[in-house]
Amino acid sequence: MKDKIRIGCGAGFSGDRLDPSIVLVEKGTLDYLVLECLAERTIALAQKRKLQDPTKGYDPLLERRIESLIELLVSRKVCLITNMGAANPIAAAEKVVQIAKARKINLKVAAITGDDVFDRVDFGKPALETSQPISNAGNPVSANAYLGAVGIIDALKSKADVIITGRIADPSLFIAPMIHEFGWSLEDFDLLGKGTVIGHLMECAGHITGGYFADPGKKDVPDMAHLGHPFVDVSRDGSGTISKVEGTGGIINLLTAKEQLLYEVVNPFEYYTPDVIADFTSVQLMQVGPNVVKVTGGSGKARPSTYKVSVGYQASYLGEGEITYGGSNAIARAKLAGETVRERLMVDFPDLRIDLIGESSVHGKEISFTSRPYEIRLRVVGTSPSSAKAALVGEEVEALYTNGPGGGGGVRKNVTEVIGIVSTLIPREQAAHKLTLLQS
Repeated sequence: MKDKIRIGCGAGFSGDRLDPSIVLVEKGTLDYLVLECLAERTIALAQKRKLQDPTKGYDPLLERRIESLIELLVSRKVCLITNMGAANPIAAAEKVVQIAKARKINLKVAAITGDDVFDRVDFGKPALETSQPISNAGNPVSANAYLGAVGIIDALKSKADVIITGRIADPSLFIAPMIHEFGWSLEDFDLLGKGTVIGHLMECAGHITGGYFADPGKKDVPDMAHLGHPFVDVSRDGSGTISKVEGTGGIINLLTAKEQLLYEVVNPFEYYTPDVIADFTSVQLMQVGPNVVKVTGGSGKARPSTYKVSVGYQASYLGEGEITYGGSNAIARAKLAGETVRERLMVDFPDLRIDLIGESSVHGKEISFTSRPYEIRLRVVGTSPSSAKAALVGEEVEALYTNGPGGGGGVRKNVTEVIGIVSTLIPREQAAHKLTLLQS
């Protein structure tokens, strides 16, 4: 057993940049690389793709990420753990094996399934967010339980080189190699709490290196164009030091670490995961060098008796149109255009939203300017159960070219299917992971 391991986080969401993970594997001296690419709507949309094509349903960037990393992972002996399997981890694993065979690379790939609990959810139960029956929200398209680290640990015991999961809780992706390498007991909730703190700090990749932190003149971050992603050196006692590859852009300090520590934490005394209910209140952060923050503390108590389930449903279709007005009196013309469209659509879209981007689109009310903007972007949005009806919004905005105020241009129109998300709970015994191993 090791006394210390190094885990890098090369992605914090599905559309994250590819380059930082390459730099981490090439120059970071990693033991493990985690690519955290799954969110609630991400997996619901993946389920829809799988329904349309049973060979799909995994992350759209999986092939590009694997193709850019596979030779480096093998040459550097770095184990990849990722939830890019989304709705179809088996198909994702098969794709990785296909890429490896094409390059004559010997690779053991593990796929972890079992999170899809669509056939075990009672959609008549109240959703946690609304207290109304889940089915009232719309037609359910997915139901995925947040599984924990156990499946990944089994895959690590099998000596898999690449581990692909579906919906596993974000910190679990990081705590699994800690449990495996250090021999932690799954009942040692103090250590699991500490490991969860580290996993939570790492899971959003560029957040902790200053990407989402940056605010010019207030919170300056150097060389944002080459923002590096973090790695953490974890010790057997559950402490860790977070840093990044030397020469990469960004910054890691107490401020970036504290912002990420609080991210999505509603109750720091009880942060629920499938592995442990973690307590963040005793966490200590210390700057121990340039771009190096030491993490100690944290604790936990027994894991919950239920799994959280994320349910995706068909909410509506979003119709939108945009047009720009410039020059003197631009705001007045944009307002007239918006009210014109509202009057034309008010019967079919009583909740139509009108935004003046740069004037009222963020805060929902006009902002006082010393001098008024010389240009403004009008955005009109409406929802409908029908795709065809939603398209009317963009069509009316486009019609403003000749049927609205003068000086409009640059129209964009679009219709998007909206997938809504609600949550429920199921007993742990109703969801169990399954490990499938493939060899290239």
